[in-house]
Amino acid sequence: MRPLFFLSLLAPAFVLASEEGVNPKATDLFEIGGIPVSNSILTTWILTALIIIAIRVLVGSPKIVPSKGQALVENMASGLRDALEPIVGKSMIGKVFPTLCGFFVFILLMNWSGLLPGVGTIKYGEPGHWLDAIRPATSDLNTTLALSAISFVAWTYFVLRYAGFKVLIFDLFGNKADKKELSFPMWIMLSFIFLGVGGIEVVSIAFRLISLSFRLYGNVYGGENLIHALGGIAPYVIPAVAGLLEVLVGLIQAFVFTLLSAVYIGLICNHEGGHDEEHAH
Repeated sequence: MRPLFFLSLLAPAFVLASEEGVNPKATDLFEIGGIPVSNSILTTWILTALIIIAIRVLVGSPKIVPSKGQALVENMASGLRDALEPIVGKSMIGKVFPTLCGFFVFILLMNWSGLLPGVGTIKYGEPGHWLDAIRPATSDLNTTLALSAISFVAWTYFVLRYAGFKVLIFDLFGNKADKKELSFPMWIMLSFIFLGVGGIEVVSIAFRLISLSFRLYGNVYGGENLIHALGGIAPYVIPAVAGLLEVLVGLIQAFVFTLLSAVYIGLICNHEGGHDEEHAH
């Protein structure tokens, strides 16, 4: 393996950014058991370890009278829970919140990782062909596709487990019109309309894998390229301002991904007095 070349381990990525931009394809660094490990995977492992360590340090063993660190984590989790509860419903929030909270925290920190010292500035290779040793995981389409797939699997599980297959089929294809207010021929015609709309909805559900992944990838990857381009034009000051903007974009994109995942679940499971309450046990 070619030796690593450290451009600046202690400098933020936007300080030494260049007009070359970010390679759209993640770079394989090494292999473990024949499985390649890319620079985005390495970043994921590093930040995941830091998240685990930070939570253990802040919370430790949870106490009835929380420490400052435990209170900080609990307040952040409580705020996110309060924002998501009206969407997924009171009966579902306890079941889905660990998954949704995991999405938010993971994606937020991965989005912000491009602004951390060393990310995007640690290079390896040969002069004129430097490659990023570590890069933001969410600037790699493989990562965002994996997150979308996990969101889709979670949606499938929660809907089938707490709403049921019959509720899902009725929600997609069922005739929601009231027979008492319509003539029978009109009700039959509406049934065909609802059936067609259900087919469109099935296509829409399948495309969530693409929409969720490309929205997140496009914003993070575009932001990384913007900072690199500005770094080549006017180093330090302008990229630093763009970096502050990326803090806001990273937060919004993490919340949007989490919010949409919650909305998809809530659309089926959040019915007052619905089938989900029967499965609450």
